[in-house]
Amino acid sequence: MTQVKKMWPLLTATHRYDKSISTLNRGRGQQIEAPILAYLIETANGRLGLTAADVDVIFIGHLHFDHAGGLKELRRCGCGAEIHVQSDEVTAARSGVDTSVFADELLDDAGAPLPFCLQHGEYSVLPGVQAVLTPGHTLGHMSMLIELPKGPPVLLAGDAADLQENLDDEIAPGTLWQGREAQALASIRKLKALARDTGAVIWPNHDMAFYRSLPPFPGACE
Repeated sequence: MTQVKKMWPLLTATHRYDKSISTLNRGRGQQIEAPILAYLIETANGRLGLTAADVDVIFIGHLHFDHAGGLKELRRCGCGAEIHVQSDEVTAARSGVDTSVFADELLDDAGAPLPFCLQHGEYSVLPGVQAVLTPGHTLGHMSMLIELPKGPPVLLAGDAADLQENLDDEIAPGTLWQGREAQALASIRKLKALARDTGAVIWPNHDMAFYRSLPPFPGACE
């Protein structure tokens, strides 16, 4: 039985960029505005509080700047949460090959590496929250399946599918780890198959029209 009580999509910023960054070989020269999102999940393990110290677990789908930025600031605000991330993702990020990873965001204020809680493959974060391996955009990219107390499950695609277009047309993200288009397409198809099997709704990660269809904060998904 799921321990999830509520989930809030949180708009942390917006970013304008060339659409081809989200859709491989498609949309070059077209500017889109994308939401930069985080998701706050309240579970039966704890009541929602008002400070960073109330967060128990931070799940990082991948370590690009728009997903991992701000971790040291959270720690500065008293957040002692476990930071879950795939071991392969950390290895690739620290290689310096991926220019969308900012090395200083993997360090704390003292310059020491952030104490990541390294994961290996798919796992249950807690009852009702499942980490799903979806590489291609990055080496250790993860998505997340969330069972809500009411309504269908939610499958957070992360950057395996920036836009609804990635899902509908099975178009790989425009930025790939070492050009692994086939792997990225396999991850999109995996998400679609999982959605069919579980009845989940897939949420694309940087689709402004889709984001605007969600309950505005402080409204929650239940």
